[in-house]
Amino acid sequence: MTARRSTTPAPVPATEPPEQAPRGPEWGFVGPDGLRTGWSVLFAYGLFYFFRMVIGTIFFAAHLVDEQNDLTAVSMLTLELVPFLAMLAAGVILAVVEQRNILDFNLRGPRRASHFVSGLAAGFIALSALIGVLDLCGWVHFGPPALTGVQILRFAALWGCAFLLVGCVEEGLFRGYLQFTLTRGLNFWWALAAEAALCLYLALQPGNRGAWGVYAVALMGLLPCLALHQRGAPRSGFWQAAWVTSTFFGLIHTFNRDENWIGVFAAASMGVVFCVSVRVTGSAWWAIGCHAAWDWTETYFYGTADSGLPARGHLFTTSPAGNPLLSGGADGPEGSVLVFGAMLLLLAVLLLFYVPQKPEAAQSYSVAD
Repeated sequence: MTARRSTTPAPVPATEPPEQAPRGPEWGFVGPDGLRTGWSVLFAYGLFYFFRMVIGTIFFAAHLVDEQNDLTAVSMLTLELVPFLAMLAAGVILAVVEQRNILDFNLRGPRRASHFVSGLAAGFIALSALIGVLDLCGWVHFGPPALTGVQILRFAALWGCAFLLVGCVEEGLFRGYLQFTLTRGLNFWWALAAEAALCLYLALQPGNRGAWGVYAVALMGLLPCLALHQRGAPRSGFWQAAWVTSTFFGLIHTFNRDENWIGVFAAASMGVVFCVSVRVTGSAWWAIGCHAAWDWTETYFYGTADSGLPARGHLFTTSPAGNPLLSGGADGPEGSVLVFGAMLLLLAVLLLFYVPQKPEAAQSYSVAD
């Protein structure tokens, strides 16, 4: 005979849950991904403005820039060197502090050169399509060319370098570092708080005609981001960050002279398009190229005002005509409601040509997501 074995499982000794390590004073500053998002952003922009002040002072003392900016190609190029160098200096320090490569700030994706070139082409074509519609409908009038001979190439190159710096600075700050950093640490409620703070800031600024453009984009992103939050979408942080960065991008355009609310809303909406380009291409290089080409085409090639800022030394001469709601008026083409057609064209290009590459592009977001 064999001994009958009990089928009753032996009792498992109770174990106490592991004790959590006490939170030290550094908990409010450092999280699992390093320096917490809010402090990272404050530190980054503090560094940027510090270096901008230092470099700007040096340039001013060397008489490279002055208080009166007449918006010529040379003055624009020199002026934009200040924030560009400040951004590079801040970026190097941030990369060391966060133990990253500076390319990690949404600049590392695949086929960077081809994306940059295709962005250049897309920006030129989209703005040209907008000008073509305005001309066809009589809302912009062309005058004689303002440049001849070697001046055409000279000013084309100068404005090209100037707006390349503009594209690098604005995309580097917004779709680069800020978008990357907010993606890794922003939830819906923090995004909503940031939107409220931006809108409150503008509400306290009297006489700001472009503020309604910021309010509009803040409301436009509310329901989509709330829906992503309620669904618990795994990558909702990217779009919540895009909501904040695009609203902030619109806000800085309220400081431009002769900017209207449509132009501000258009700038913020273009920020959304650029964020889409980061998602589907894996980097900000397409956005840099498109941004630079859009401004170059608007300012130099067609000679229109750019966000309410007219420039000197342009190829063609154009002037708005008719209803400013359609022509853009003093704001330029970006102040026309038709600008949203050009943005839809850019968005269609991104969705048609780059969405099939999304799985590959998403690999570059392994840290941010």
